[in-house]
Amino acid sequence: MIRLLAFLIVVFALGLGFAWLADRPGDMVVTFNGYQYQVSLMVAAVAVVAVVAAVMILWWLVKSLWNSPYTISRYFRVRRRDRGYQALSTGMIAAGAGDGALARKKTKEAAKLIRSDQEPLIHLLEAQASLLEGDHEGARQKFESMLDDPEMRLLGLRGLYLEAERLGDRNAARHYAGRAAAVAPQLAWAAESTLEELTARSDWDGALKLVEAQKSTRQIERDAASRRRAVLLTAKAQALADSDPAAARTAAMEANKLQPDFAPAAVAAAAALFKQNDVRKGSKILETAWRAEPHPELAELYTHARPGDAVLDRLNRAKKLQDMKKNHAESSMTVARAALDAQEFATARREAEAAIRMDRREGAYLLLADIEEAETGDQGKVRQLLSKAVRAPRDPAWVADGVVSERWAPVSPVTGRLDAFEWRAPMERLGQLIDSREDAPDAPVAAIEAPPKPVAEKPIDVIDHAAVGSESKQADNQADHVTPVTAAAFAAVPTDAEAVEPAEELARLPDDPGVDPDEDAEKSPRRFRLF
Repeated sequence: MIRLLAFLIVVFALGLGFAWLADRPGDMVVTFNGYQYQVSLMVAAVAVVAVVAAVMILWWLVKSLWNSPYTISRYFRVRRRDRGYQALSTGMIAAGAGDGALARKKTKEAAKLIRSDQEPLIHLLEAQASLLEGDHEGARQKFESMLDDPEMRLLGLRGLYLEAERLGDRNAARHYAGRAAAVAPQLAWAAESTLEELTARSDWDGALKLVEAQKSTRQIERDAASRRRAVLLTAKAQALADSDPAAARTAAMEANKLQPDFAPAAVAAAAALFKQNDVRKGSKILETAWRAEPHPELAELYTHARPGDAVLDRLNRAKKLQDMKKNHAESSMTVARAALDAQEFATARREAEAAIRMDRREGAYLLLADIEEAETGDQGKVRQLLSKAVRAPRDPAWVADGVVSERWAPVSPVTGRLDAFEWRAPMERLGQLIDSREDAPDAPVAAIEAPPKPVAEKPIDVIDHAAVGSESKQADNQADHVTPVTAAAFAAVPTDAEAVEPAEELARLPDDPGVDPDEDAEKSPRRFRLF
């Protein structure tokens, strides 16, 4: 368009010039070698323009003849390159479609037509063809050769990373990902793998820096970055809780500020504050998280915020939590536990039954069995409640990749994925839930989820643990007692689909016909755990 406009401007200028000369007639006289030549001014101007045009045309012809060998060779070179790129394109399509033979054929054809040092994609196509043919060693060597080329380095690291993942060598895969992340932190695959490596080594500061780099490069959204930072800071606070309480408090407070409704962060922050006797501020943090979503860890820490409190004081704090979140099963369960410790059996029974009406689950029936054992010692009713607990849905727990844990962990023990644990009810559990608070604080694995199985007609072991409440720790601990309960003993128990009975009907449950009357003599309070 610009050239056309320039051409029109030149033509227009020449037209104006000739028109101007036509309006001003005159003669031009040239004396040369004794002769005098006289022409009109218009003829002289036309002659000058014609001479200039002839010189330009002659120069173009001479230049074209001089450059004709180069022009011809360039034509064939461009044609050869176009054929090479066509072969390269066809080979890439064949590699994507899984046609290894065609990909190898087009690789050789493209390598003949295009120099490999001029087109790095030929190396990629050759590596892809090797992978399709099953030559993983050749592909690995090709990816390693790419590391010497700055333009191909990231591609080579990506290929080596995928090969290491295929072989199951997580250390090598994370090594290649770390090198790629150091050069280009915006690469999602490299950053995620490096983040898993850092969290596996408990390098929380390095993981925080990487998350900040992801946020600055807009690789992840601000909300996702805040969530990840909260998880990492919570893990850091838990790791430093004993060795560096001040740093643990700083990390936990920042995590709670980023995610106020994140229960593990709230627990870590409140625990750090309670250690420094700042009960008021720690209680406010727990109350905020409780209003967002009630959680048993929040209730446990809140009710035991002051170690020297009496059982009635803890009951009052539990009722305060209930007022903040009314008509919630977890609130009723919290009050029922505190009332049981305070020997307020009527309150404990009422709240446990209310929790069952709101959310029929295993823990509520077990708590009601504790209350029945402590108040009346009626083993028949206790067994009826335990049978209901067997059939009731499981209590919520921390679940990640099929692993069930009673304690939150920042990463999945199976895949190493960050923030994998979710608070939800697991499926049918195989094995015993491990209390990681006492035995294995760094091992969150408790059980593995599995699809529900039909109830087998064989004895089921119901294991009774001695009371573990905060007040019952001061009493003499009772030895664990195992009582075999057969499926026939549960014949009178309603099915899962049956609605929960009101409080007055629960009080009139029939005794188990298989109970030995001598067992009623044992009146020591017991707590029941189901495995």
